[in-house]
Amino acid sequence: MTDPTPADGALLLDEVEAFHRRFNVFPSEAAFVAVTLWDAHAHLLDCFDSTPRIAFLSPEPGSGKTRALEIVETLVPQPMTAVNASAAALFRSVSSGNGKPTILFDEIDTVFGPKAGDNEELRGFLNAGHRRTGVTYRCIGDGGQQTVQAFPSYCAVAVAGLGSLPDTILSRAVVIRMRRRARNEQVEPFRARIHEAEGHKLRDRLATWAEQARDSVMGSWPEMPDGVSDRPADVWEPLLAIADAVGGDWPERAREACVTLVTASRANDKGSIGVRLLTDLRDHVLVGIDRLPTVAILDRLNALDDAPWADLQGKPLDNRRLSKMLAEYMTADNEPIASRNIKTSGSVLKGYYTADLWDAWARYCPPPPESPLPPLPGTQNTV
Repeated sequence: MTDPTPADGALLLDEVEAFHRRFNVFPSEAAFVAVTLWDAHAHLLDCFDSTPRIAFLSPEPGSGKTRALEIVETLVPQPMTAVNASAAALFRSVSSGNGKPTILFDEIDTVFGPKAGDNEELRGFLNAGHRRTGVTYRCIGDGGQQTVQAFPSYCAVAVAGLGSLPDTILSRAVVIRMRRRARNEQVEPFRARIHEAEGHKLRDRLATWAEQARDSVMGSWPEMPDGVSDRPADVWEPLLAIADAVGGDWPERAREACVTLVTASRANDKGSIGVRLLTDLRDHVLVGIDRLPTVAILDRLNALDDAPWADLQGKPLDNRRLSKMLAEYMTADNEPIASRNIKTSGSVLKGYYTADLWDAWARYCPPPPESPLPPLPGTQNTV
């Protein structure tokens, strides 16, 4: 088989996708498109200002995450399998000058899971390495002779694990929500001694194509689908640039995949705990009313199904924590949101006014439901 020319790019990506389909069951067509484009982008890393992470996540073991990484490993340049690798080992590998590795991090839940601690050093490395200008600063030397040195951190990273990831990493990733195979979903058994060589042939062809396509990819500004902007646009820009460079039906398929996966990520994104609080206040507690005493707000929040408020680290949300969380956001007059007096029949209670929350709702919350819930009984204003 001859080396590919730029015109062969679409056919080459078709073969890469077909190779994945032999061994991987992804949850959607969009996932196959995204993973194939990600494999190709790893060969042109220096053409982009940023590199998306790709994350294979699932709620249960046995969902094909590790197999997905194994197939990716055969297709990308200088793969480096990292399980429980330290941040120091990773940034020294990236900055060694021997070419940028493609880091494949399996069992990432052991690093960022609920029992794993914060791992801020590794989180910082993964965040910094998303941008081409990203560096990790470390002190080198002994004793009083130490100096600060910047280690380049920019590299392609694929991760796999159970559960979720820190928001700072998720927002920089194309997320593939893996599932266990159904009985009618069949894949070819992966035999490393046989199939690694097949993947490596495709990898070498990708590398050859990448060198020939470099000029058409460098500095390109692919058109984004409607509604994709900000961080999602940063994530998808390299993948769309690859699709535009290969042509064929890949530009259209890539944009369809972009919309599908960005929409899915937004549906799964519940935001920070503060945004969740603001959203629940808007959609479930202060619906159709302009003020409510704090005691009533807490009762309604703690009674919400599928909400965290009744069990925050073993305790229900209370007045002190509610006040502290809301004070982090500002009113339209740029004052921290705070409780105010509410006159009721025969007494004055502390509570919150809808007018104080409108600005924060507009800035931080997702769009409200199309059919908002009716006001809860007994929430009529009493002044």
